[in-house]
Amino acid sequence: MVSRRARHDPDARLRRVASGPAPLVSTPMPSTEPQHRTGPQLIPRPPSHRPGGPAPWSHLPATARASMPLAAVVEAVANRDQTLDAAVTASELSEFSRTFTDAYPDANPAAVLVALFEEAGESRVLLTVRSSRLRSHQGEVAFPGGKLDPDEGIEEGARREAEEEVGLDPATVTVVGHLTAMPTVSSNTLMTPVVATLSGRPVTVPAPDEVARVFDVALADLQADGVWAEELWAVPGRSGRDGQLGGEFPVWFFSVAGETVWGATARVLTELLCLVLGVPGPTSARRR
Repeated sequence: MVSRRARHDPDARLRRVASGPAPLVSTPMPSTEPQHRTGPQLIPRPPSHRPGGPAPWSHLPATARASMPLAAVVEAVANRDQTLDAAVTASELSEFSRTFTDAYPDANPAAVLVALFEEAGESRVLLTVRSSRLRSHQGEVAFPGGKLDPDEGIEEGARREAEEEVGLDPATVTVVGHLTAMPTVSSNTLMTPVVATLSGRPVTVPAPDEVARVFDVALADLQADGVWAEELWAVPGRSGRDGQLGGEFPVWFFSVAGETVWGATARVLTELLCLVLGVPGPTSARRR
């Protein structure tokens, strides 16, 4: 995130284009998967971590997971109950998010933009790799987003952050709905994912102090066998899925486009896929 002065400077984006390297255009995932790299990110696995369960959609036949057109995603998101305001969503947090009980009381409202577009009949989602210049979450895969300004709405903030971070024109963003708000421990925020569609493949202009890479993946690729994984972690002082301090809680991962996607971004993507596929989330009673 940048300073408020830079945020409201209408010429900032133009100066980035003129003074920096050529704009980075988000590219589709190649047909041959590149060698996996973790980049500079740090995944703080506890010594006791162990494998969890299968993907929530693993029981579906391959034909049911082979394609995910944008119309199906829009319909699923638009029909769910929407989170109205990040400041009043505690009662609507998912079971997984409830394990962050120590993070919520003073959490700052934030929003991320889950920007989707269709290409060759498939929904694709826009993602970023955070710059190593940032103070936290360096090298992690994230949606464009950040903390809300005072008196700023969730959708307004998500659009603003996407424009600042990757140069996405707010006029091209059509909001469809919201997913479950969730706290993030290290940044002490309550983050609401705002799902939106774009008219087509965007040309992105990343802010170098915040974004190291912009890329996109097909939602259908995220459902492929071997892409999603669950690990069970136990961290002293943190509540587990059973509500007990020090108990185990699930952490989800996607290995895609040469990146490891985990944390809040993986939780949002998992919820989105489960919603569209009509399957229970991985924290449901059937997986305990």
